[in-house]
Amino acid sequence: MKMPAFDYAAPDTLPEALELLSRHRGEARVLAGGQSLLPVLAFRMAQPSLLVDLRKLRDLGRISVSPRGVELGAMVRWCDIEESTELPGAHPLLAAAIACVAHYPIRSRGTVGGSLAHADFAAELPGVAVTCDAEIVAVSSRGTRRIPAREFFRATLTTALREDEVITALVLPHWPSQRRWGFQEFSRQRGGFPLAGVAVYYDEVHGAASNAHLAVIGANSRLERLDGPEHALNGRVVNEDVIQSASEAAALGIDPVDDIDGSAAYRRGLVKTLAARALADSATRKA
Repeated sequence: MKMPAFDYAAPDTLPEALELLSRHRGEARVLAGGQSLLPVLAFRMAQPSLLVDLRKLRDLGRISVSPRGVELGAMVRWCDIEESTELPGAHPLLAAAIACVAHYPIRSRGTVGGSLAHADFAAELPGVAVTCDAEIVAVSSRGTRRIPAREFFRATLTTALREDEVITALVLPHWPSQRRWGFQEFSRQRGGFPLAGVAVYYDEVHGAASNAHLAVIGANSRLERLDGPEHALNGRVVNEDVIQSASEAAALGIDPVDDIDGSAAYRRGLVKTLAARALADSATRKA
């Protein structure tokens, strides 16, 4: 399909970009790589009068690792995360999840900010953000907001981002050395959107799990952490019985998507299997 007609701007500074969004409020869309936005435009799911391209804003392409955690600028690309020598140690769950994103040509263009703003619940980065209690930094001419990921993603393709705001960063909390984690997903073909995926981590205290976090991508109608499997893990040694209990709780805790790619019952069973595999990985992985 043909793109709708629109004007194009590539501002040199963030204040210029914010001024354009404010002036064309409700009629402008931000371009931050285009791997999600361009198909949306091609299918006429959006018809903005102006595209504001952030490609010249170099400051948004930085990866920062500190004792407080990891900050990814909105224009950080998937390949930047893959090529980082710091992230596998500073946030191994993030590194593992991003390795599953699409194919190299897409990873060379797709960005952190673009994925967060698009808010596809089958995408890896929104799942990691929710699992890890991350914050999304959004800036407008009125000021800056730090939005918890659990509040940012409201529904599929719907976020708390306002029309005149730009995502500038994703902030992931500190990753302690005693943390164990696992990530598993399944798609029909390598690089495709997963039918289901599970991200999990917990801290190990005196041999038992503590502070467990688990979220499902792709299979659930909502993007949220699941209380059931987290309760099944906390305070317990992660053995076969606990893994079975937690994976069953994960399957029961979702409201599974039912569509042409897979039935709700299939996705529920898939979540159970993936949760068990992710937890088995976490139990054997060196903290």
